[in-house]
Formats: sequence, structure tokens, C-alpha cells
Amino acid sequence: MSTPKGGQLQRGLKNRHIQMIALGGAIGTGLFYGSAESIRLVGPGIILSYLIGGAVMYLIMRMLGEMSAEEPVAGAFSHFAYKYWGEFPGFLAGWNYWFLYILVSMAELTVVGIYVAYWLPEFPHWATSLIVLTSITLINLVNVRFYGELEFWFALVKVLAVIGMIVLGLALIFLGLGGPATGFDNLWTHDGFLPNGVWGLLLSLVVVMFSFGGTELIGIAAGEADDPRRSIPRAVKQVMWRILLFYIGSLTVMMIIFPWNEVGTEGSPFVTIFSRLGIGSAANILNFVVLTAAISVYNSGIYSNGRMLYSLAAQGNAPKIFMTLGGNKVPYVAILFSSACTLAAVVINYVIPEGAFMQVMALATTAATITWGMIMLVHLRFRRAHAGKVSQLAFPAPFFPYANYACVAFMVLIVVMMTQLDSMRNAVYVLPVWLAVLYVGFRVKLRAGGSAESSTLQQERAH
Repeated sequence: MSTPKGGQLQRGLKNRHIQMIALGGAIGTGLFYGSAESIRLVGPGIILSYLIGGAVMYLIMRMLGEMSAEEPVAGAFSHFAYKYWGEFPGFLAGWNYWFLYILVSMAELTVVGIYVAYWLPEFPHWATSLIVLTSITLINLVNVRFYGELEFWFALVKVLAVIGMIVLGLALIFLGLGGPATGFDNLWTHDGFLPNGVWGLLLSLVVVMFSFGGTELIGIAAGEADDPRRSIPRAVKQVMWRILLFYIGSLTVMMIIFPWNEVGTEGSPFVTIFSRLGIGSAANILNFVVLTAAISVYNSGIYSNGRMLYSLAAQGNAPKIFMTLGGNKVPYVAILFSSACTLAAVVINYVIPEGAFMQVMALATTAATITWGMIMLVHLRFRRAHAGKVSQLAFPAPFFPYANYACVAFMVLIVVMMTQLDSMRNAVYVLPVWLAVLYVGFRVKLRAGGSAESSTLQQERAH
């Protein structure tokens, strides 16, 4: 691979940083805002939806964790696809993931304005998005340790808030806090636990899987982890259990204390619920938390996109200028370019402030299924390359290869179910167009510069 201008990325991220980066990427808009859409589809059965989605994501993260612990590099699955599958899979995986996090970043910028409107209803959404974009971009230009520390505290706020919300919810359920205890009746009294049946459960999985997007940031951060063979396995195990606890715990409490059919999509359902229960201070605190959560995910998105462009440039799949590092070992050109692309969210919020979130989320979910699918398929090839040496791997994934096939089938199901949702259908139709655009881009790249494969990588793949 090519040598970056300005040296190598700095390994300045510790285990606590990596865990919180993954938590920061996953606990955000999908839970605090997007959960309203999935609740509308499945009712209290949202608890089961997250159990199913979480189990699939855990298996996928174990596959990525196995590869990242063995070969900790920036770009993660793009590098693995490139090395173990071929040039086009590497090109596809890298650019698709970059596009995915551009969309995720745009989604976060979109809802930031909605949260701020809870306090300042007259303040324009686009202005809020622009302020957050500028601030977070500047933070990412400092150095990776500063980014890691900031994301650690961003994510810690979310974690403590979700724990506090669960505790407060349990108090309402069992003690009432000045009124009668809510009990558990809301789980089944409004047309049952699955009011829309199994069909509603299957539809809800589409929105649920968007919520889990971001956990794969563990692989991206591996290139800057100070002890990846220890920190990556620990982060994968701990992060997945914590995400499941926070998601399922908070949503279970929410479904118990409030009728599912009264949860709307105006603002965060968490804030709406506590406001309607008359707990004003809790609602204000929660709104601050969900605002922090959205900013945190955008922070992770800018970080991720910068490193993915850096990796693509190192492979020869993006202009070499994206490999340029500043004196603080940060790929500042890649960061600035990615940040500039998310300006589209500011424009979208200006043109269509209502309904922008679901349209962006649909495209992001489609891109995410490609990324996760690539991880599963590349892992099959990774294992083939390490045949006979599985016992030497630092963090082997369980149930190989059956887990790979089952997860691929699940992703196909998600894409099929997207065609059944009006807000998601167009994104599925865009999918083959997007793949065609990537292939054309790859062919143009080959004609312009020939094979992107370096002699070093050729030797690695031959070996």
C-alpha cells in the first residue's frame, strides 16, 4: 500500500475509547428518535424485534472482531475485502461504507434541529445543523486522542441517561412517584403484545437494524487502537451486551409505562412520554441527552469517514490527497471532504424540513445491509485463508460458517421487507443503481491508473 504523507496514523485510542466510540455510534437517533417508527409497526413487540436484531449484530460483530484483532488496520472491512476477495470488493466495501456514514451523519444533522426545536421552536433546523457540522469538524481536526476523549464523555452522558431513564421508569412502574403505579398492563391491553402480528414484527426489523448501525466502528478504530489484540475482543463483547441492555431495557420500560399506540414521531418518544406524564424536568434533561446523542453519532461519523477515505486512498481506490496527515497525525483532507459532503443535510433541512429523516434513514439502511453483507462474505474468505490456523486466532467467531449463512439470509429478508414500507421502498430501487455507479467508478479508476493493487498486497494475498 502507499505511504501516507506525514507519517502513519497515531495509535492513541485505548479500550475505553473504542468501547465508547462504538456505543456512541450505536446509541443515537435510531433509539431515541427512530424507535417511534418501529413501535408504530410492532407495538410492545419492539422488545422482541431488538432481541432478534441484536443477536444478528452480535454474530456480525464477532466476525469483524476476529478479523480486526488479527489485522488491526484503518478501513477494516474495506481492507479485508480488498485483501481476501479482490480489488472491486475492496473498492465497493470502502466507498459504500463511506457513503453509508455520510447518510448517517446527514440523518443525525436532520434530527438535531428537531431536538433544538423542543426549546426554540422558531429557530430554523438548517441553522442548527450548520452549527453542529462546523463545531464537530473542528474537533475532529485536533487529534485522535482528543476525539476519543470527547466521544468517551459524549457516550457516557448517553449511557448514564439511559440508565437513569430505566431507573425512573421502574420507579413509575412499581412506586408511581406521586400517583398510582403504572403496572404492566400496557404490554398487552392495547390489542396485544404483537398488535400487527408477525408481519408487523418483520417490518419493524428494518428500522431496528438501522438503530444498530455504528457498532462496526470498532473495526474502523482498530487502526488507532494501542493494543488491538486485547482491546478489540474486549470492546466487541462488552459493547454488544451493553447495547442490548440499554436498547431492550429502555424500550421495555417505555412500553410498560406508556401505551404504544400513543407514541408519535414528533420529537423523541422518550421526551414525549415523560412530558405527557407530567415530569417536565425529566423531559428537558432527556431532550438534552438525545441532542447530545445525535451530536455524538455525527462526531463518530466524521471520524469514521475520514479514516475510510484514508484507507481507500492507501489502497489506490481514492485520490492520494486523502492520505495526507497533519502534524497531529489526523487525515485532515479526508475529514474536511467528508464534512463538506454532509452539508447536503443542511440543504435538505432547508428544502424539506418535514419527513427528511425517514428518507435519509432508508438510504442508510440499504447501504448498511451491503456493509454487513460484505463483512459476512469476506469473513468466509478470511477463514479460508487461515485454514488450519483457527486455534491461533486471537478472537475466533462462533458458529462458523452457519452464522455467516444465517446472517446473509437475514439481510436479504431486511431488503425484501423494505419494499413493503412506503418510506423505504424507493431506497431499495436505488440499490442496484448505486451498485452500478460504484462498478462504473471502479472501471474508470482502472482505466485511469491501472491496477490499484500494490506489490505488498499482492504478496500478502498470494501468501
